Amino acid sequence: MSIEVPARHNAKLRAAMAAVNADAELLQLFRCANINAVDRSGMNDHGEVHIRIVANAALRIIRLLVEAGVQPSVVLNDGLEVADAEVVVFLACCLHDIGIAVHRDDHERYSLILAYPKARALLGGLYEEPALTTMVAEVLHAVVAHRWDERCLTLEAGVVKVADALDMSQGRSRIPFEAGQVNIHSVSAMAVREVEIERGAQRPVRLEILLENPAGIFQVDELLQRKLRNSTLAPYAEVVVKLAGEEPRLLKEYLL
Repeated sequence: MSIEVPARHNAKLRAAMAAVNADAELLQLFRCANINAVDRSGMNDHGEVHIRIVANAALRIIRLLVEAGVQPSVVLNDGLEVADAEVVVFLACCLHDIGIAVHRDDHERYSLILAYPKARALLGGLYEEPALTTMVAEVLHAVVAHRWDERCLTLEAGVVKVADALDMSQGRSRIPFEAGQVNIHSVSAMAVREVEIERGAQRPVRLEILLENPAGIFQVDELLQRKLRNSTLAPYAEVVVKLAGEEPRLLKEYLL
């Protein structure tokens, strides 16, 4: 299995993706993190499948923002390019959960420790100083800020935080549900049929959540909305929740 995202015409992103997929140590960290999450903690997948879903969602969001004229933070503050912002988002998605290989609790901090040397190694062939250190710093910020209550200082960090929460479609809580952990988290997650990321009507990004039943509202309110509220993406996103049926019915629509 590999981490694949649409690189479009971004040669740096294509190279970063190749570097990730060729890094045996990183791929093993993904597997170790997944063992701690699934086999030892009874959680849903936090390995390569999760990373691929989050990375694709994050790139979709950052591209919609750029199309709408929103400038990434590395462009505004660091004098870099949109292509570099995509690399930051992609690499942060790849590294955000590797700390679970150490422990699930406080894993964002452990991810930060493991991500520093790994980010420098992966980006070393793409950037020279001082851009290399700048890129590493931006990746590390996005990694640690994916925790729901950690303040985001960059647009890229907000994108990664919210993309992480969007991995909630039907079946993503199947493992704890089957293991006997029947609670509002697992029941509501099973109620989410699909998540769509589209161009918004009022804002650049529209996050549309289709539910099998109203129990999924908990997943949206307590997980997605909580992360969105504490992100730099909040001013640029609209959320629409619908109940599945022959004619999907609007349950909730909000702007933060």
